Amino acid sequence: MDTAVFTEPADDLYADAGIQVMPMSTSIGAEIRGVDLAGGIDDETFAAVHRAWLEHLVIMLRGQTITAEDQIAFSRRFGQLDVAPTLEGDRKNAPKHPEMLVISNVVEDGKELGELGDWELVWHTDMDYKEFPPKASCLYAVEVPETGGDTGWRNMYAALETLPDDLRRAIDGGTLKHDPLFTERGNPRQGVVIEDDFCVSTSLGTTHPIIRTHPETGRHALYLGRRAYAYVNGLPVAESEVLLDALWAHVMDGIEPWFHHWRPGDLVFWDNRCAIHSRRAFAVDARRIMHRTQIISDERPY
Repeated sequence: MDTAVFTEPADDLYADAGIQVMPMSTSIGAEIRGVDLAGGIDDETFAAVHRAWLEHLVIMLRGQTITAEDQIAFSRRFGQLDVAPTLEGDRKNAPKHPEMLVISNVVEDGKELGELGDWELVWHTDMDYKEFPPKASCLYAVEVPETGGDTGWRNMYAALETLPDDLRRAIDGGTLKHDPLFTERGNPRQGVVIEDDFCVSTSLGTTHPIIRTHPETGRHALYLGRRAYAYVNGLPVAESEVLLDALWAHVMDGIEPWFHHWRPGDLVFWDNRCAIHSRRAFAVDARRIMHRTQIISDERPY
């Protein structure tokens, strides 16, 4: 079951579009009811869905029976789509759809169908190491295990708003270098050679502000990307590590997550600019097949 309990619909402002928006927690996430994505949706419905997404950061639509073309068309309403990245090894995109990444642990005829296996994925923001990180991600459940594999999200607006004054002062105007060299599992990315004298302060990386402004809502959010190999520019490495540990401890201890237990046909769409996410591990012999699309951004975080 989901860890959160349904509440009453958010408000009546969505009624004209014929949908209900049901918050999944007090901090983040909402289920949208009354929308069938098969074959596309009209402009009025999309406007209501988009508004709910900006308000709740993560939206979930259950019971969808859609094609890859339907998911791509829905995702494209939010912006231009990225080409599925190569995470480890060969690119694993859906047949005939280079913009759709298959996330799966399934091996058939000795070939992996997708990326990211069955292990736990730590809390992170997708592709924070890019100069223009993606604005949003969309994940559709094709096959899911009975237990495990849950995905969780945390609200990074709330993380900043509840930050103790001393930590807020420590990061005001500060920037963070985001590591591009290592994968989710801490392995060097394909083709990357890590030198013996590797140091986070001198390594390659993309710099973004620690406090970023959301270009659509105007709100400010804590933008940490992921913990491993990050570096607060301008600080001695030891001080950077202490500050980052304190920031992440605040997020983990102070911001309640919403974890979603997947069912086949669930589609979840989240905002990478103001939310972080993680995945729980699941049994190695369980089948999990997900289709992911990602919306690119044409601007750097600011």
